[in-house]
Amino acid sequence: MTEPKIDIRQLTREELFDSITLSEFAFQFELSPEAKEERIRQADPNQYWGYWIDGKLASKLTILDFQTWIGGREYKMGGIAGVATWPEYRRQGMVGKLLRHALRTMRENGQTISMLAPFSFPFYRRYGWESFTEYRKYEIETDKLAGVFAPGEGTVERVPLEPETVGPVYEAYAKTFNGMLKRDDTYWRERMFKPKKGTAAVYRNAAGHSRGYVFYQVRDKVFKVHELVWLDEEARSALWKFIADHDSMMERVELQAPKDDRLPFLLPNPRFKQETVPYFMARIVDVAAFAAQYPFLPGAADVFTLRVRDEHADWNDGAFQLRIGADGQAGIRRLGGDEAEALTGAGYELQLSIQTLSALLVGSAEAQWLHAIGRIAGSAEAVQALAARMPRQTAYLADFF
Repeated sequence: MTEPKIDIRQLTREELFDSITLSEFAFQFELSPEAKEERIRQADPNQYWGYWIDGKLASKLTILDFQTWIGGREYKMGGIAGVATWPEYRRQGMVGKLLRHALRTMRENGQTISMLAPFSFPFYRRYGWESFTEYRKYEIETDKLAGVFAPGEGTVERVPLEPETVGPVYEAYAKTFNGMLKRDDTYWRERMFKPKKGTAAVYRNAAGHSRGYVFYQVRDKVFKVHELVWLDEEARSALWKFIADHDSMMERVELQAPKDDRLPFLLPNPRFKQETVPYFMARIVDVAAFAAQYPFLPGAADVFTLRVRDEHADWNDGAFQLRIGADGQAGIRRLGGDEAEALTGAGYELQLSIQTLSALLVGSAEAQWLHAIGRIAGSAEAVQALAARMPRQTAYLADFF
């Protein structure tokens, strides 16, 4: 019996039709011929990777080129999307091979972190991704908003859906979280305004500075918030006053918010429908490159030995010496076998998996808690020393890909 010819490679533009057909089947949607042609026209074939058997596309994924903020610093991020396999080829390890290939590709591209929306958290945990963000989903009856919020000293104005109107406010807001996407004009137009119909309103303070906005649609008595962004409490209050003033048109407001949002505390009656939704996963692609850029806090100079387990990226699997200067600048290098052995038990030493390190550095879990549940091995003193150098920002992603 002849062995099948197996190949993992990028798709050509002509082969994007096959990728879309597989996505339609796997994700249960259907595009018109015109929509398929438009998607092919806009796509970058370099981002599409397929697992081919005897010239037939069996499995595929996409590596999207994004930038995200971690601790206020921009990181190149590889967004994994469109992972799908035809049924007759499933459970043969093809997706795992594609993911390992994607890790090497992202590393070569300088994408030191990766994110994805999982169909299964346990499945992607096997390959080093870890849960990194969740959001709060609200459904608020109109009467719970009446008379609660002050209008502020500025004005709320409905504005055209243009990137230059809301983009600067979004960027200032996004930098305060770990994991938000950097959006260019094309992203705003094609991924925000085009698929999400509605209206935008901006709050400008008394000095005329834009300090927040709401992008929304009112339909069938529901005020659907696509995005609510505010840079200070005055802007938040004014925008919620604006939302509440639609009371004659709506019965409830629906929106999602960061997991640490305090809206329930602000309302006289916080008994409305609230749901915590597990959302995206993240994974460090390149430990050395990611840590070297990380915004550690200033403090006494520290040296750590990090022993990282990563079954799917051998460049991460091993011991690293992490030096954090008094100014927070980090230097990191991988240790050779003899060096790693010699440093065993000396100074601050921590042992952890790539999943745990990812959760720790993107801010989805605190060092002391990870140590308490056995996800970090090492002394309490070492854990406390590292925790003291970690910036605290909420992990949040407002987008989907």
